[in-house]
Amino acid sequence: MSDQSILRITREIKHIQHNADLSLAVVYKDSDIRNVTAIVLGTPGTPYQFGLFEFSISFGKDYPATPPIVQITTTNGGRCRFGPNLYAGGKVCLSILGTWGGQRGEEWSSAQGLESILISIQSLMSNNPYENEPGYQGAHAPEDQENSQAYIEKIRHETLRIAVIQPLESSLGIQSDGTVKPPDSKTIGEDDDCDDSFDDEDGTFFEPFADLRKRRFLWYFDSYIEAIKEAEPQVRRRQRFETMPFETEDNCMRGHFNYPELRRRLIRVKEAILKETHNWPIEGLEAKKQEASLAVSLQSQYEQIVEDFKHRHNFTVDLRLVHENPFLWELIYFGRPMTQLDGGVFKIKIYLSPRFPEEQPRAVVEPELFHYRVSKDGTLCYFPKRTEEMRHHIEAIVEALEEETAPYDPRTTVNPEASKLFWGSPEDRKNYNRALRRSVQKSVD
Repeated sequence: MSDQSILRITREIKHIQHNADLSLAVVYKDSDIRNVTAIVLGTPGTPYQFGLFEFSISFGKDYPATPPIVQITTTNGGRCRFGPNLYAGGKVCLSILGTWGGQRGEEWSSAQGLESILISIQSLMSNNPYENEPGYQGAHAPEDQENSQAYIEKIRHETLRIAVIQPLESSLGIQSDGTVKPPDSKTIGEDDDCDDSFDDEDGTFFEPFADLRKRRFLWYFDSYIEAIKEAEPQVRRRQRFETMPFETEDNCMRGHFNYPELRRRLIRVKEAILKETHNWPIEGLEAKKQEASLAVSLQSQYEQIVEDFKHRHNFTVDLRLVHENPFLWELIYFGRPMTQLDGGVFKIKIYLSPRFPEEQPRAVVEPELFHYRVSKDGTLCYFPKRTEEMRHHIEAIVEALEEETAPYDPRTTVNPEASKLFWGSPEDRKNYNRALRRSVQKSVD
């Protein structure tokens, strides 16, 4: 591969990694930049909503003269076809990839790149994926209408099962009977239903998106539960999926509906993630005793931030280490005057991993705050400008709490009820403000 080709790939990867688009993420092993793993977030408002779909991307030596080879790996071990263009065997049918016969002007050109490929793939995850089938005649055809709805229902179910729950169960070591097995003890081939990436040379698992999946899960948990609540009455438990006309024996989505089981598994995953979160400070104390470099660094960052607060006479926030543990921070936020949070006092527990910054902090607001950026259990959705420095995390947490005007983006809203009111009618917004003020008042009662 030429130096120009490598520079092009590197530039495209960095662009996505530093972009504010929450729908895409890419990573590669240091040993080989030509092979990239990507995640595409299922578009809100579609049956793919908040699913995390993985793709492997291999760049040829003559890139960008020719497109890379792209395969979907979220396939339940090659047993699930996630759309007319997303095959169970991994094939992605897309005109710009040369895997689908498109119209003139839809072919690959060197002006396109990694981001445009991933965005094109995401466009396949539409609110009616059945329309992507060439034989689709339109809404006026009764059979297509019935098939469209049946297809939406089973994709919604399998998105939760395969693109949300399964990878996390594998990462957390959750077994089918609900017991938890340390993930480190897992060996290749032990779980045929999971699509983990691993290094063939040494047999170790390569899970670059494990932390991203966990953080997004905590953000979107209420949305997953709401999706089950809405979909469950439409089908019978154990009802088998309908086979679509374009599906074949070895390239289909077979199975049955079992939303009660999905709900149980979602709750089990959440409990495991919260247990892991609460164990971080315990692991961190051991690292502090051993004077590990990360513990020293976090202690130093904490002291610098506190000193900066004093220098700037910032009385809106107070910061301390819980039990002098640099892996558990407590931010006391005093509602800024003349805002909706005026008079409120909130504690934000910030749990830090002994593997920071590879594993990002998890912030929990106490007591309950009715806010579109705060989930029902207190998980705060925020975005630091730089993930490796705690100063940026603290700033982002405060900005998220104080945000009062923002463009609608369902990817950043983690409280469905609050979100509907905040971006609803003028009367809805009044109800949102009333609920927010009630929670502010309760914070000081």
